Amino acid sequence: MYRKPIIYQLIPRLFTNYNEKCVPGGSLAQNGSGKLNSINKNILDSIKALGVTHVWYTGVLEHAHCSDYTEYGIVKDNPHVVKGLAGSPYAIKDYYDIDPDLAVNVPDRIKEFEALVDRTHDAGMNVIIDFVPNHVARRYHSDAAPAGVEDFGAHDDNNLGFSPKNNFYYITRQLFAPSVDMGSGKQAYIEFPAKATGNDCFTAFPGQCDWYDTVKLNYGIDYANGSHHFSPVPDTWNKMLDILKYWASKGVDGFRCDMAHMVPLEFWQWAIAAVKQHYPHVKFIAELYDTGLYRSFISVGGFDYLYDKVNLYDTLRGIQTANYSAAQITGCWQTVEGIGGNMLNFLENHDEQRFGSKFYAGDAAKVIPSLVVSSMIGTGAMMIYMGQELGEAAKEAEGYSGYDGRTTIYDYWSLETLRRWLNSGAPSEANLTERQQWLRSKYAAILGICNREQAIANGRFFDLMYVNYENPTLNPHRQYVFMRNLAEETLIIAVNFSADSCDMAVNLPTHAFEMLQIPQGKATMTELLTNRKATKHIADGKPFEVFLEPWGAAVWKVNHRNIKPIE
Repeated sequence: MYRKPIIYQLIPRLFTNYNEKCVPGGSLAQNGSGKLNSINKNILDSIKALGVTHVWYTGVLEHAHCSDYTEYGIVKDNPHVVKGLAGSPYAIKDYYDIDPDLAVNVPDRIKEFEALVDRTHDAGMNVIIDFVPNHVARRYHSDAAPAGVEDFGAHDDNNLGFSPKNNFYYITRQLFAPSVDMGSGKQAYIEFPAKATGNDCFTAFPGQCDWYDTVKLNYGIDYANGSHHFSPVPDTWNKMLDILKYWASKGVDGFRCDMAHMVPLEFWQWAIAAVKQHYPHVKFIAELYDTGLYRSFISVGGFDYLYDKVNLYDTLRGIQTANYSAAQITGCWQTVEGIGGNMLNFLENHDEQRFGSKFYAGDAAKVIPSLVVSSMIGTGAMMIYMGQELGEAAKEAEGYSGYDGRTTIYDYWSLETLRRWLNSGAPSEANLTERQQWLRSKYAAILGICNREQAIANGRFFDLMYVNYENPTLNPHRQYVFMRNLAEETLIIAVNFSADSCDMAVNLPTHAFEMLQIPQGKATMTELLTNRKATKHIADGKPFEVFLEPWGAAVWKVNHRNIKPIE
């Protein structure tokens, strides 16, 4: 039976770092780093207990940072082109290696990752890692690549701004000169000629807000005139396919593809098909921010899931923070109608501000309506971010990242919420505050429903708003109601984005009974979030009564065989 994918994103560098005295902007020696080996069976079992099916290990590939591992034969990075002391997990310096920060024994870092993959599988979950195809660190060098694999740029002609044979783009006869201090003397970072920067910055002068720590990869598009050079297959394509196959051979079950829309669709069509020919179970998730590209990246590119950030996430955030009406959710499912099963929904990830931060909701306990909608509106995947289920609010300025409502990806750091729960490797809810215990139980209940209920994992969706806009008991600005159905089971789901409780008498239209083949009458139903039971009318002309707490939700389930005619 199909299970709805529930993904738990964690950054190992932060996740199992138990240092209680981190210093903002501190070094590895001062603040420490979480280790892959520390993600033990007990921790994985505790993650799975939330309803999780996949773990996304973020930032495991070796990337540029300021720590010194030269004694292990790893070239030291120039700190002037590293963001923060820990560096960005998306400035990859070796696609074939695991970041040494994450290893207990640095020479065994690949083995430690392989052991984590095995532990995750033994716990009954799949493994996802990042695939970062658009850009690399300013100085890329692999010391772990299999024999015969050459570095990016090894044979580039840097006298040419563009060549289909090159891996990089060059700004010829010009020194790399960003508006960031590149140092002086022997400590200076020197790049001549300059390479284009990762965020499609085709000059030698990127700014502070550009991705100046990365270099754009060349997939055969001449950005000077827009021409495509995909035949013969560009060298970059072959190198990237080899990397995907390498990690798939290590047991990786999926790739979250960073900034997928900045890489040609033709590459994805070619590469994903080639990987799936050998590893048909491997899933591909696209980080994508243009609804106009959704359908082509699925039907042509071959992606299994897409970030639905600019559609559902932005709408839910707008309801929470910008006076959007809850009725706007209707437009979200209409935008992805027919491809809803390919959406990946979320309320938090490493790029976004924490739900509980003052920059978003300001109170993690208000998450229930957003969580229910994002996890139950479609059959696609749902993702949560480490500590989200504990109400992590990102209240600290960790260093390079600053105080911005996000959990840093650039600094060595530790999260107090995670330390409480993980308990140095022996997870326990006993250490959590009462609020944290309450919140985690709510996440487990909601995600558990997504696991158990086939009407959520496989069923059809029916929006009830169109027959309730003029319903005096339902405020379409603050409440949203819909149905999920599969075979003889129907769920009626209602959420309340309001600080006031409400008693709703929801209209159920004739069309819903006809389309979903639901008999009309009354039945004893179960509210799945609380396991409360009640006898309710399920009929056209007999409003369905629902009470919702402030910032609450209800998921009422009925089996059609239990519906009896109204006498």
